Amino acid sequence: MFAWHERPGAFERYLPPRQRVETLDRTGSIRDGDRITLRVRLGPFGVRWTLRHEGYRPAEAFEDRQLAGPYRSWHHRHRFRATGESSCELSDRIRYELGIPAALLGRAWHRRTLARTFRYRHARLRRDLDRHAAGPAQPLRVLITGSSGLIGGALAAFLTSGGHQVIRLVRRLPASGTEIAWDPAAGRIDADALEGFDAVVHLAGESIGAGRWTASRRRRIRDSRVASTGLLCGALAGLRRPPAALVSASAVGYYGEVDGTMDEAAPAGDDFLAEVTAAWERAAEPARAAGIRVAHARLGPVLSPRGGLLKRLLPVFRAGAGGVVGSGRQPISWIGLDDAVGALHALMANERAHGAFNVTAPEAATNRELTIALAAVLRRPAFAPVPAIAIRALFGEMGDRLILKGQSAVPARLTEIGFRWLEPTLDGALRWELGIPAEELPAG
Repeated sequence: MFAWHERPGAFERYLPPRQRVETLDRTGSIRDGDRITLRVRLGPFGVRWTLRHEGYRPAEAFEDRQLAGPYRSWHHRHRFRATGESSCELSDRIRYELGIPAALLGRAWHRRTLARTFRYRHARLRRDLDRHAAGPAQPLRVLITGSSGLIGGALAAFLTSGGHQVIRLVRRLPASGTEIAWDPAAGRIDADALEGFDAVVHLAGESIGAGRWTASRRRRIRDSRVASTGLLCGALAGLRRPPAALVSASAVGYYGEVDGTMDEAAPAGDDFLAEVTAAWERAAEPARAAGIRVAHARLGPVLSPRGGLLKRLLPVFRAGAGGVVGSGRQPISWIGLDDAVGALHALMANERAHGAFNVTAPEAATNRELTIALAAVLRRPAFAPVPAIAIRALFGEMGDRLILKGQSAVPARLTEIGFRWLEPTLDGALRWELGIPAEELPAG
């Protein structure tokens, strides 16, 4: 059953990009009487909006009513209606009265914004339904590491919304029955708790772009990937009922600094990131030797306003202070968050998916092309270049490697297994991830 409104993470997946869940009464299923507090943008205002979930009928309907927020009153009714054996109609009906500060923006603004919001929600739902329909016929039990990160959180919400059971492997005391604790740094994992999963998606790893690569950070970057993968895969290899598939994160940094375009057959590079990434992939060998199908997702920079490269760029570009970095010729093997999630889902479900896969868009972009595209989507100027010397002074080797250099990796093997990108172009991916339709101005 498609259950996007029943879980907190899945519920947030269908909010527009500039809305997020701040609090929710409970960590399990969302049920009648639960209160949900959102942080939303109303033009220039950032406001909290508290709603009560009610009128829930499984696979048919739910409602939400405002308890506190920008409107004088708000009542939203959401309905699914079967129109055939394999089709249905989704409708949203809203009754509201404007309050302060909402009234300051005018009734016409609210009508346009609500129409855009629900077009976005319906489009995302349709896309997800299509992807779930192309996936496993039966619900799977999936273990995810790194589920608090940008990609892991989005993947967990997507899988949950499609009826799969997601269990998170976390580095703290479990908060509910949907979590299992482990301690990669100490080499501790409860192998017995790993029995009975259909698939594992391993995304844990310290961010490589959070600061200078000091000696201690280099160790943490390496250990958070290589040691954790070895610990997990050793435990999976010893199970009585191991999972059928393991999708283990990797990165296009595997190829190092080279000229030209690379597919998955290209050899590993010889710089720090390449050496770490190659060791990261080798650490999964125990799982492969035990008969588990292993796919390495060599991820490029993932575009989303909720994290990573795009989140860092948005405040600068919205202020009209964006510009080309360095020469502007450095390639970026980007991918939109929705397509990254779809690719991980495909690697998890497709029995032909084993070995390395570049998880990138069909064509890389240069830094100059990204700068021009983002400025155009936001309708802002971008005439403030950042010289290479400033990047090197601020970030050292990390800045030189991640910002001033890059790889042009092509997803040849994703194409071979029939993966379909929803947003293969940079302009389309930026608009979709930012919730900005091509025919409209940005919301604020």
